[in-house]
Amino acid sequence: QVQLVESGGGLVQAGGSLRLSCAASGRTFSNYAMGWFRQRLGKEREFVAAISRSGGTTKYADSLKGRFTISRDNAKNTVYLQMNSLEPEDTALYYCAGRLDYSSYVYLSRNEYNYWGPGIQVTVSA
Repeated sequence: QVQLVESGGGLVQAGGSLRLSCAASGRTFSNYAMGWFRQRLGKEREFVAAISRSGGTTKYADSLKGRFTISRDNAKNTVYLQMNSLEPEDTALYYCAGRLDYSSYVYLSRNEYNYWGPGIQVTVSA
C-alpha cells in the first residue's frame, strides 16, 4: 500500500503559476502509475493529468493541455503538477492518485486508481 500527500496549493492570482507536489511513501514508487484529478465546487471529480510509472508517457485533459505539466521524480518518490496561466475556473480541490502497475500505460478514469491523497485546495482569484 502507498500513502500519498499533496502539497503546494494555495491562493494565486489569475495568470499566475503553482506547482503541486505529491509525496509517496510505503511502497516502491516506480511501480505506480500516477494521476492528478480535481473537484470543483458542485462538480464531479475530473481527470487532469496522468503519467506512467517510468514517466515516459503522459496524458492531459484536452481543456488543460498546454497549461499544465505532469512529471515525476522516482528517486524522490514524488509526482508534480506544474500549473501555468491559471484561471479562476481552475479553482478546485486537487487530488493525487496512484495505481500499482507494471506497464507503460496511463490511466484517465478515477475508477482505475486505488490510492488517493487527501487533496489540496487551489484558489485562483480574478
